[in-house]
Amino acid sequence: MTRDLDALPKAHLHLHFTGSMSIASLQHLADLAGIGLHESLVDADGLLVPPDQRGWFRFQRLYDMARKVVCSEEAMRFIIAQAARDDAAEGSRRLELQVDPSSYAPHVGGLQPAIEIILDEARAASSATGVQVAIVLAASRVRHPLDARTIARLAARYAGPEGVVAFGLSNNERAGATAEWAPAFTIARNAGLPGVPHGGELLGPTHLRQVVEFLRPTRIGHGIRSAEDRRLLDELVRSGIALEVCPTSNVHLGVYAEAADVPLRHLVDAGATVALSADDPLLFLSRLTAQYRLAREQLGFSDPELAELARSSIRASLASDADKARWLAEVDDWLEPGASDAA
Repeated sequence: MTRDLDALPKAHLHLHFTGSMSIASLQHLADLAGIGLHESLVDADGLLVPPDQRGWFRFQRLYDMARKVVCSEEAMRFIIAQAARDDAAEGSRRLELQVDPSSYAPHVGGLQPAIEIILDEARAASSATGVQVAIVLAASRVRHPLDARTIARLAARYAGPEGVVAFGLSNNERAGATAEWAPAFTIARNAGLPGVPHGGELLGPTHLRQVVEFLRPTRIGHGIRSAEDRRLLDELVRSGIALEVCPTSNVHLGVYAEAADVPLRHLVDAGATVALSADDPLLFLSRLTAQYRLAREQLGFSDPELAELARSSIRASLASDADKARWLAEVDDWLEPGASDAA
């Protein structure tokens, strides 16, 4: 019996706002805005480039092009509503959607209106789909660290179970010195917001150690390259820092040549708390369930092991203990004989 992975209850903890779209959604928003799209953004075959053409700068160029179509309140609301519907179809119980509001603020009157639109639509999408949509506000490494402090203060203002639930740091890991963002994370932490910065995908263990030392994260976005340093990995396990692992992202950005090279098994065997996530389906052409399918088909994870990955994602989420307990019981139900019969 092969169980249906869409039916596996899970949490989705690493998904970016613009990157959450499909090509069809991108085209819809481009038409809405009257903006033409470069063929490289709407050609699925063209997005699947060979290993020697992969890398961060190609990805960022395409992402920046896609972000131009998100130029209205209507577009912002559309993205959140669609992300919730997509997650609902894949068994997600909790979506923690990461947004850098700076990119969209100029179109809706500023940072505060942008955040309020995002939070309002997250509540509406939660009600409409049954997926808990929570918002992680994130600063960007390619902007000045003072900008991060501004976003952290706004995150603190809107902190709460139905508001902002965490503070992140995204974009190119190679940009700036990690310590420069420590004050922003202190602001967020003092407001009770966990830190969920990116780290350990483009750069290796030395960078990850800086992220842990200066930003004091609860979770790390990616963290896959902790597999290269067993001492570091053991420290992450002992400290309970969860890893938001995005296998398809790792391959598309050229970190690993193919899916079979992603060291997910190594992390799990070391005791790491891992939450499989899709990162940017728009450019990687792979959503949440596909990460579990990759683990099954490319990395040899059994259904009980996939269930444990789903439990790990739920435990690493920022949902209430009561909600986690309910979803964990649903994972147990998925494992029962006859629960599902087709992947």
